[in-house]
Amino acid sequence: MRALTHESLVEYLLEEAYEVAETIEAGGGDAELQAELGDVLLQVVLHARLAGERGAFDLDDVARGLTAKMIRRNPHVFRPDGSLQDSFPATVQEIIETWDAVKKAEKPDRGHNFDGVPAALPALARAQKLLDRADRAGLPADADGNGTAVEVPAGEEALGELLFGIVAAARRHGLDAERALRGAVRRFQADQVHPPSP
Repeated sequence: MRALTHESLVEYLLEEAYEVAETIEAGGGDAELQAELGDVLLQVVLHARLAGERGAFDLDDVARGLTAKMIRRNPHVFRPDGSLQDSFPATVQEIIETWDAVKKAEKPDRGHNFDGVPAALPALARAQKLLDRADRAGLPADADGNGTAVEVPAGEEALGELLFGIVAAARRHGLDAERALRGAVRRFQADQVHPPSP
């Protein structure tokens, strides 16, 4: 049996996270969700144990770090001592602005709003995340930068059918839809980070 490493466990962490998402989206129920969350927690425990064996950190350190991060990033909810604020901001926009400001202060070396979006995300999830970040930063949140909107059907079910149809058409023409979207996402990101000269 090969030795467990952070690298060898990555595929299982991703698989377990997708299983949680599938359970939630399929309405798997509380017992199934509890079991799937336990599987994700096992992955966290394994990674922390590996780190602990080399003296880097342990599960307690992970929990303390998470607690500190949640308090720090949510001053609209928590006082610095971790107790709850007496009142909360009136708008979602205020919460987003506070969250963004705290994250920016935590990581001042990030050069662009897109820094920190995992490159390993599936292309569709990465596109959504980059567009969200662009929109929050006041950047053009579309692929061509000129505000052109693509008409989509109303509702997620109809949108899903449209996306599935696009993938099917791409497949019929010998194209890889995931790879094509990854390329479009890379070009979008590059154009936002280093805008072309006029």
